[in-house]
Amino acid sequence: MSGAPFTSPFIPNTGDDRAAMLAAVGAASVEDLFADIPEAFRHPGLGLPAPTPEMGLRAEMEALAQRNFHAGEHPIFLGAGVYRHFCPAVVAPLVTRGEFLTSYTPYQPEVSQGTLQGTFEFQTLTAQLFGMEVSNAGMYDGATSLAEAVLMACRVTKRARAAVLDTVNPNYLAVIRAYAQPHGIEVYETDPAAPQLLPETACLVSQYPNFFGCFEDSQAFADLAHEQGALCVMSCDPTALALFRPPGDFGADIATGEGQALGVPPSFGGPYVGIFTCRQEHVRQLPGRIAGRTVDAEGRVGYVLTLQPREQHIRRERATSNICTSTALVALWAAVYLALMGKHGLRRVAELCWQKSHYAASRIADLPGYSLPLTGTFFQEFVVSCPAPPSEIGAALERAGIIGGLDVSDRFPNGMLLCVTETNTRAEIDRLVDALAEAAR
Repeated sequence: MSGAPFTSPFIPNTGDDRAAMLAAVGAASVEDLFADIPEAFRHPGLGLPAPTPEMGLRAEMEALAQRNFHAGEHPIFLGAGVYRHFCPAVVAPLVTRGEFLTSYTPYQPEVSQGTLQGTFEFQTLTAQLFGMEVSNAGMYDGATSLAEAVLMACRVTKRARAAVLDTVNPNYLAVIRAYAQPHGIEVYETDPAAPQLLPETACLVSQYPNFFGCFEDSQAFADLAHEQGALCVMSCDPTALALFRPPGDFGADIATGEGQALGVPPSFGGPYVGIFTCRQEHVRQLPGRIAGRTVDAEGRVGYVLTLQPREQHIRRERATSNICTSTALVALWAAVYLALMGKHGLRRVAELCWQKSHYAASRIADLPGYSLPLTGTFFQEFVVSCPAPPSEIGAALERAGIIGGLDVSDRFPNGMLLCVTETNTRAEIDRLVDALAEAAR
């Protein structure tokens, strides 16, 4: 490999180029660069199949795909941060137009008016939905948005501690810890029933509704944070905000969310778009970008990037974030979905989630051996205590052709977190109840 002549229209390095690079790093051959990888895990040790014609490869991939047990063919009651919502058919053709699908960061506003306007509309719609003053152009996803919110709170308050309620999505908490550790920020958990803030805490982080589907006393959290000189940070389900009070009503300083719920397909876990909103007074510490609307010398409306506090721009080492994309295509998807649904349509979606999930919960609670360990208001998710380990119940549901919920028995005895959205029909819910009853027997 190292000595053979090689030419490629895509990799223009010559043999002399490669030899110079190997000499610079002190390697005798290309193989030496892979010495740290055990030989069993290198090609041809991987045991890759022989090349196959395109038609054969397609048939093989389709056969593999048919082995998936997925929501396109089976009723699904799994949520836990990623939700199946109906998306109008017109969204995909609009968003996948070539000028949107293939465009990237709009560095040159004179040739990027369409993408900049799409970003501006996303910011406007999410700010209105969250009841906040400022929204940025989007982050990677809900988890990184929340982690960036913690870093921002520490910059604003000049403190290095973050309190996180223990009912926040554990995956989000893991991302917060990963972001905080290099900055020397201490992250600790606290009980939402009696939250305690240590001295010099920068923010109190809550989820709305929480990971287990329930609403907590967000006003009390905001008041406690402000009494201690900390910021109130909330991670919110945007669909729920069409029916329940937005974070701005509680006095939240920073509110984030996962935009996947806004019509974006689950897509095996991504790509998604993170929503990030805050109060106007903190805008200079905002991570990411902001697209603004202005007028030119002739009075014509135009769009520009008005805030770019990234390491690649003028802020450099003082950048507020190193996130190098605004996931603009997925943000556009969410914006088109919101514009098509309108405030009445989105509220109807939220109402259906509420009604159908409560119907399911009431029916399951009547089953022998099942109970609801949590009381209070919930939106579309709820915890069920099962008569057997959730792994066994889930396997029984799968045999019945149903995708069950998430195992949360680490928090609740034999607990399973179920989710019901507007896409679940009454027949599917009744089928779930029957399958649960059969599993208990």
